[in-house]
Amino acid sequence: MTTILGINAYHGDSSAALVVDGQLVAAVEEERFNRVKHWAGFPAESIRDVLAQADCSLGDVDHVAVSFDPKANLGRKALFTLVNRPSFRSIVDRLQRQGKSLSLRQQVAEACGVAETSVRAQIHNVEHHDAHIACGYLLSPFESAAILSIDGMGDFVSTVTGRGEGVEVAKFDEVFYPHSLGFLYNALTIYLGFPNYGDEYKVMGLAPYGEPEYLDELRKIIVPKGRTFELNLDYFTHVKQGISMSWEGGYPKVESFHSPLLEVRLGPARNPKDELTKKHENIAASLQVVTEEIIFHLLNRLHERAQCENVVLVGGCAMNSVANGKVTRETPFREVYVPVGAADNGTAIGAAFHVWQRVLKRPRSFRLEHAFWGSGVEERAARGAIERAGCTARAMPREELLNYVVDCLCAGQVVGWFQGRMEFGARALGNRSLLADPRRVDMREIINLKIKFREKFRPFAPSILEEYVAEYFEVDEPSPFMERVLPIRREKQAEIPAVTHVDGSGRLQSVSRQTNPLYWELIDRFRQRTGVPMLLNTSLNENEPIVRTPEEAISCFQRTAMDVIVVGELVVRRKGLGVSY
Repeated sequence: MTTILGINAYHGDSSAALVVDGQLVAAVEEERFNRVKHWAGFPAESIRDVLAQADCSLGDVDHVAVSFDPKANLGRKALFTLVNRPSFRSIVDRLQRQGKSLSLRQQVAEACGVAETSVRAQIHNVEHHDAHIACGYLLSPFESAAILSIDGMGDFVSTVTGRGEGVEVAKFDEVFYPHSLGFLYNALTIYLGFPNYGDEYKVMGLAPYGEPEYLDELRKIIVPKGRTFELNLDYFTHVKQGISMSWEGGYPKVESFHSPLLEVRLGPARNPKDELTKKHENIAASLQVVTEEIIFHLLNRLHERAQCENVVLVGGCAMNSVANGKVTRETPFREVYVPVGAADNGTAIGAAFHVWQRVLKRPRSFRLEHAFWGSGVEERAARGAIERAGCTARAMPREELLNYVVDCLCAGQVVGWFQGRMEFGARALGNRSLLADPRRVDMREIINLKIKFREKFRPFAPSILEEYVAEYFEVDEPSPFMERVLPIRREKQAEIPAVTHVDGSGRLQSVSRQTNPLYWELIDRFRQRTGVPMLLNTSLNENEPIVRTPEEAISCFQRTAMDVIVVGELVVRRKGLGVSY
């Protein structure tokens, strides 16, 4: 038996995964333990958790794979430093990060409470984009596929194109530092007054409210070049100053890195406390359009070279679900796969499978078809959490439970749904979810303002039975990981206003009976009652990472206006409110 521990450390969304004999056993992000969103330190708790889920100890681990290689592209790094003479601070930051990666064996040992000398595993530093590609292509349903890995930056590379055939991957083109589509989106996200790491999805949600009035100006900032692209570096400061990223308390924070020229062209940057204006909406819309133009340029050129109708998208920019939903309409590709954990969190999984298949030369025997790789629900722990919170619960058998939840949803209530193993990745997919009736016009505002406490423009996703996607969406494509936005049929938009965005789109999750039978059955029960085969689904949290434990779920229930929460078979409702048991 071969056991491989995969680690994403000192990138945002640090994580760990365990692969045993070529099968993924467990995967989790560190933020779920320390409750710090996008945490970027060493994933000690995650390592302990995935080992515990597999009933393993560190002594059972044969290989440790980390998705970062300080030796990668050394020649290019040295030449860049010689030519551009970056600031002393940026050089020190880079050396400190590399130094942390070099002490990996010691940190793994400390995480598990053992001596470094007792760690028998072989350590592998896997290049960042190789880890992305492994998580995407090697775990995809395709025997051959074109590959686009497009990120902020990893190991001095922002973008890789290539083709996979069997377990082999041939790389075509690479885009090196300082050019990065992810940097452009990040810089404009901060400029628009969204300063937190990972806020790009807010800009993506804001964009449909605007018009691409500033598209010509943004086309001067990033331009296609051959089969790739270049940034106009006059608009940025990172060539000389680097990008200041701090991890105080483990929370990643990126300082502004646009140059004064950007504000000359677009006007002053927005203070996060200032009102969002039509101008900001138009800049967001323009940014989304130019981002799509670059992605489709890359994909069209990639198709010419790869001569394949399948494509795998990975990297942080593959989290742009709006662009993902347009690939089959704007490029010749007919089949698209975007894995759960397409961003840096998934590189823990990818690093482990890179070692299994590319280093150890083992055959492909695993497909990443669902996201449920975290810890599960134990009834005893759930009862204890409910009792300690001063709540009362009623246990319901499956049939009664499903009917009761549908009663609540039809009555306009918001239901917390905590079931089975926790999802891996940024999106709740039916096991740690908040659910509501998509037919209610007021539901989006209710959840945004009274439960999630977030910007009112933020949309919610429809979880739809996979058998009914074509009935509600103009493009009949599966989206099991909520990874693409598709246009909702015009005649259906008024029927499901709570999940229809301002531009008539929805970021759907297609739900399979094979991968999540309980959630599928709940939605189908709602369909039988209402004729609508979907639910509004958003993550079970409130300005925090998705909840991991029953205690966190009950705490979220108590401090928000949620009406009911279901933990396993236990139902808790607000006293004096909600549908009677």
